[in-house]
Order: sequence, then structure tokens, then C-alpha cells
Amino acid sequence: MHRPDPIPSARRSRGRRAAATLLAVAALALSAFAHADEFVLQSADLREGEPVPALHLFPACAGGNVSPALEWKNPPEGTRSFAITVFDPDAPTGNGWWHWALVNLPADTAALPRGAKPPAGAMALRNDFGVAGYSGPCPPPGKTHRYEFTVWALKSDKLKLDAKAQAMLGGAMARADALGHATITVKYSRPK
Repeated sequence: MHRPDPIPSARRSRGRRAAATLLAVAALALSAFAHADEFVLQSADLREGEPVPALHLFPACAGGNVSPALEWKNPPEGTRSFAITVFDPDAPTGNGWWHWALVNLPADTAALPRGAKPPAGAMALRNDFGVAGYSGPCPPPGKTHRYEFTVWALKSDKLKLDAKAQAMLGGAMARADALGHATITVKYSRPK
């Protein structure tokens, strides 16, 4: 038995064209989103996946203990401040090792020079060496460790921390308040 087509072919054709147009618009929108500028962290001193240069190592590893130059661009819209952290997830502590936490960097900050002191309004927290500032990599001999240099784009003007706060707390608060982050991961292995 032949049933009549309930949707005339002209109407079906218009529906297909409308669906194709919608798909094309959606694809274009997704393409624009995919090509949007990413929040990135760059450094004249560090290269992704490469060893940490001696200038930036802790003195016990024959280093200069100088923080590297860092520069970032394309932070997420709505960024009101930044935080910088340096974390070693491979430290044999069970919780990693915090080398640096710098919080409350003003929203118009886009770079820190090599050996930077905290800019006006920013605050360095106590790292796992007990120092309020940068302390470079210097793991126990043997295993290669990774060092995650991260800039956090934050929703808040300031993280509510005092000068005695630990870097670990600053890192946790930055992660919780982040609109986005960008990281350079470098490595170092101390000879036996």
C-alpha cells in the first residue's frame, strides 16, 4: 500500500537547506573559537621540556638562584590579577615541592624580567625552602624532576593572603580562583 508523503518535497528541501546553513554557521563559529588566541607563557630563559639553565638553579646545585624572565599574552577576558607559581610534582615529599609563589600581580602586568622583585602590590609567599621569593630547582641526586612554571589569570583583584602564607596555599587559592593558566614545564636531574 502506498502512503502519501506527509511532507511535500519543496518543504523538505527548505528544511535541509536551513539545517545545512545552521551547520555551516556552527562550524564557522567553532573554527573562530578554535583559532582564538590562546593564553600563553613564554620565557627567554626557559624552553618547554628542556633542562633548567644553571643561572636558575638553587645554589646547592651550583646555580645562580635567579628567577627566569617570564612573559604572557592573551589572558582570558575578565582577568583582574595574576599569580606565578613554580612547582616540582616529582619531589619525594608526597606533595611535591613549591619553589615560588608570587600573587596579586596587577592585571596590567604582562611580564617579569629575569631576577624580578615583586612589583608594587604583589607579594611573594614562603616557598618550601622557607623563603619568601624564588628558590631554584635542586632535587635529590638521581631522578629527573619536572618544574612547572605557571601564570594564573585570576577573577579576583587580590588573593586574601598575608606575608606569612605558604606557597602551597597560594597555589591552591590561585587554582581555585583561576579563569585560566599557562605553563612552561622544564626539567632537571642532579648528578649522583
